[in-house]
Amino acid sequence: MAQGKSRSRKSSGGRRYGRKASEKVEKAMHERKQGTLKSGRSGKKVTSRKQAIAIGLSQARRAGGKVPRKSSGRGRSRSRSRKSS
Repeated sequence: MAQGKSRSRKSSGGRRYGRKASEKVEKAMHERKQGTLKSGRSGKKVTSRKQAIAIGLSQARRAGGKVPRKSSGRGRSRSRSRKSS
């Protein structure tokens, strides 16, 4: 019974990001290295690795790829649920 490498993760989830997402992120990273990646509205050159990944995931989301939802406002939701005495 030899188990593969994919078994080391939790079996309930599967792939978190689809193949299209990884392709878009890879393309965005390549453009960033070449210095041709531009941000959306302002058109400024992107130099940040994190921003390049965000742009790639955003493009994959628009293209209909399997990408998890954006996590928004973790700190805010905790303070709202607190009861006021």
